[in-house]
Amino acid sequence: MALTEYPVVLVTGANRGLGKETVRQLAARGWSVILGSRDFASGEAAARELGAAGVKPTAVRLDVTDADSVRDVADWLDVEYGRLDVLVNNAGTVVDRLAEDTTAADMRRHYEVNVFGAVTVTQAMLPLLGKSRAPRIVNVSSTTASMSLTSGGTDFGGDAATRMAYSSSKTALNMLTVQYAKAFGRNEDLSHIKINSVTPGYTATDMTKHRGTRTVAEGARAIVEFATLADDGPTGGFFNDAGMVPW
Repeated sequence: MALTEYPVVLVTGANRGLGKETVRQLAARGWSVILGSRDFASGEAAARELGAAGVKPTAVRLDVTDADSVRDVADWLDVEYGRLDVLVNNAGTVVDRLAEDTTAADMRRHYEVNVFGAVTVTQAMLPLLGKSRAPRIVNVSSTTASMSLTSGGTDFGGDAATRMAYSSSKTALNMLTVQYAKAFGRNEDLSHIKINSVTPGYTATDMTKHRGTRTVAEGARAIVEFATLADDGPTGGFFNDAGMVPW
């Protein structure tokens, strides 16, 4: 077992974009950061690139839609570190399609990754998070998940009308955050876990076809903030880097 005084962090979907930037920012603090990637070769390449820039994450194969893959990582973390301090559920998928053209199959693909994947990883990591002194879970959501903002006509860069599957899956992810927070509060073994949904805003990544107005460094800011949340910080909320976001 690797004994480390630094927090141990797992970031899913971390071989590019916001996930990779989150890894970079947390690893730059000296933390032990695990870079999870569905394709191991892509994860290794990202880890090498970050290593050349002076930070040293560890790449693992982690497909959030494959329970065996998730369990393998959990078992490895248990042997290697004996705990997990921070889980960042970042893995996600999006396809731009008008609501009237969105099929049930489209919905299932989004929910399999964005919702069921987050549940699979969270459930597998809970025993390890329970062993941490100050465990944190960050669910990477989307401003388009806000029912209040969407129904109020907020402009999301022209994407809201084409993202029924994606946005609704992120709304469901927000409900997971609320439900887990309430459940943890009733469980003495897990009551010290803080879990929050965080939206990075409209960030220039492959997912947005680089049309976003924020850099990945700006987008990762709130994710890192809640990964490093103080003991008196909130739990069960929805935030961006400016504060609370309406449900």
